[in-house]
Amino acid sequence: MPHFYPRDFAAFIHEHFEGRPTCPDWRERYGAMKPEAVPGLTELEHVISTCYQASLMREEERPVRFRLILRDPAAFPPDQGPPDGFHRIVFATPRPFDENELRRLSPVVDFYRSLVGVAPAPDGTLWIWGLVQSGPRWVQTVHGGGKSFNPLPPVLVLYVTGPGRITACIGLTTIATLKGGEIACPSLDVFDSPWLPESFSAERTELMALHEAARRREGAEWAPLDPFFVRTIAQHVVRRVVGIIRNSHHGGTILFIPPERVADFTADNRYLNFAYTFVEEEPRHRFRTILVDIMNALCMVFGKAGVRDRPVGWDDYVASEDPRLTLLDEKLFELAHLVASLTAVDGAVVMTRRFEILGFGAEISGKLEKVRCVRRALDLEGTRTEPEHTEGVGTRHRSVYRLCNELHDAIAIVVSQDGRVRFVKWHEGYVTYWDQVATSILDF
Repeated sequence: MPHFYPRDFAAFIHEHFEGRPTCPDWRERYGAMKPEAVPGLTELEHVISTCYQASLMREEERPVRFRLILRDPAAFPPDQGPPDGFHRIVFATPRPFDENELRRLSPVVDFYRSLVGVAPAPDGTLWIWGLVQSGPRWVQTVHGGGKSFNPLPPVLVLYVTGPGRITACIGLTTIATLKGGEIACPSLDVFDSPWLPESFSAERTELMALHEAARRREGAEWAPLDPFFVRTIAQHVVRRVVGIIRNSHHGGTILFIPPERVADFTADNRYLNFAYTFVEEEPRHRFRTILVDIMNALCMVFGKAGVRDRPVGWDDYVASEDPRLTLLDEKLFELAHLVASLTAVDGAVVMTRRFEILGFGAEISGKLEKVRCVRRALDLEGTRTEPEHTEGVGTRHRSVYRLCNELHDAIAIVVSQDGRVRFVKWHEGYVTYWDQVATSILDF
């Protein structure tokens, strides 16, 4: 395999900007996305090469890490700012665009909140014109979240996240990452698959039933609820948990089992040995409590505001500034942090598909039959797969493969120390896995 360097990466990215994507599933995922401006290949090589050189440097023993946006400052309104806009602040004297300036600015430009603004001068020379404050809500694109934010414009955005590691995006849409001399495109988003939401359909029906019971008791003036809201907010909960685990750089495993099998797993069994289990009481079901509270509060808030002629859903939730919904979203975020923190102990966190937390530190029995070959899904539905031997993966993955080979109704999410995420389940006669965001904007 040849190694790829900034010039190769620039050519690869340029093809996507010109509408000739090399990534085979780019059109499937993003359609005919049109960037606001298409940088020339020479300009793109210059930007990427300079960022690459900066990534190899250190600033007072700190790694150089930053986000950069290629856009004229005049394109940013001067009277906006986070969380619903961008605060652009222009240097009185533009700075030269080189690796030393980027190194010096990197401690100032908080990776989660700011970007370095770069644009060509009238003579075509690239300059650093200032800073752009975006705020941290954009992280929701990976972590999930319930706050509205202004997405980055469809222009070139580069994330420098480590030595020789650069991610190129159109706005917030990842094109590819240069890492370790390889160019990697993001995988398909498993949350868009048909099988994942179908696996939790019975539990969503239960939540809707609890919500409808509350409506009959006290919700005469409530707005109707979009039935897709439950699916969307549950997915954002899982995104939050997975995102937090990825950022911990420790890795972890989460197992989802059918709720009717709780007794099988909380007693002695041949599958799992728990280090820690939780008492059967409301705190163990807290996810369910908060989700129903959010559903009820959303319909109540918008019903009292006069919305009765349409269902309210995710867009209303993220746009609302009602303090009740803000408080509930914070509770949900804290609970996601709790679940993610439980993965810091070796072993799996075990939850039901109702999001009930049974325990953590669960060791999967080594007596289960070994799985020597699994299937890697090549599409969201898993209709196209390829065989893969298991010798090349670690203990965490092999133990999950053994469990899913025995328990065909289990779903596992495995997060590696390097940030890779796999969804694993029994599918059409084989243990099958889907890579989730193999290369993401937070892959560092």
